[in-house]
Amino acid sequence: MRELVVATRNRGKIRELELLLQGVVTTVRPIGSFSGIPEVEEDGATFAENAVKKARAAAAATGLPALADDSGLVVDYLDGRPGVYSARFAGEGADDAANNCKLLAELAGVPPPQRSAAFHCVLAFCLPDGSCRTFKGRLPGIILTEEQGDGGFGYDPLFLVTERGESLAQLSLESKNLISHRGRALEAFVQYLKEEETKNVA
Repeated sequence: MRELVVATRNRGKIRELELLLQGVVTTVRPIGSFSGIPEVEEDGATFAENAVKKARAAAAATGLPALADDSGLVVDYLDGRPGVYSARFAGEGADDAANNCKLLAELAGVPPPQRSAAFHCVLAFCLPDGSCRTFKGRLPGIILTEEQGDGGFGYDPLFLVTERGESLAQLSLESKNLISHRGRALEAFVQYLKEEETKNVA
């Protein structure tokens, strides 16, 4: 694919996506590189609804294929919260530090066996004609009692990847991309692009 719009202004997500799409997409254009495109209100009840809404709006506004993700942290003890509200768990405009602080407060005193959680990601790929496909990824883990590592973004410092024995913030970006919820969804998306390219060549 020659050109793809990524419907996010999150620099951390943009870096991850650019790395994962190398060799598959020639030019990745963040939505912020276009002028006059308003923010899309993420008012869907599910990750898929929000992802499709953002990708469809970006494709319509730019006339280019667009990719958007909606992802978040699902904590079992909190009955699935923060879920679709992960980015604003501590309130509208909350930053990573505030969200992490609220998560720790809500899990204060909860023992490790009950701190299970998973990152979920749904990627939506939409064309200017409005058609869309979605791809999913999931990464299970445990919420730590204090932050570990200074990499990544969001809840990464509090999320222990049990299969690695480290938090997401302690992993290199390359290692994180191999196992992350977003990386797994992107893997499915990349496979789809390759299959479509093969069909077109045939």
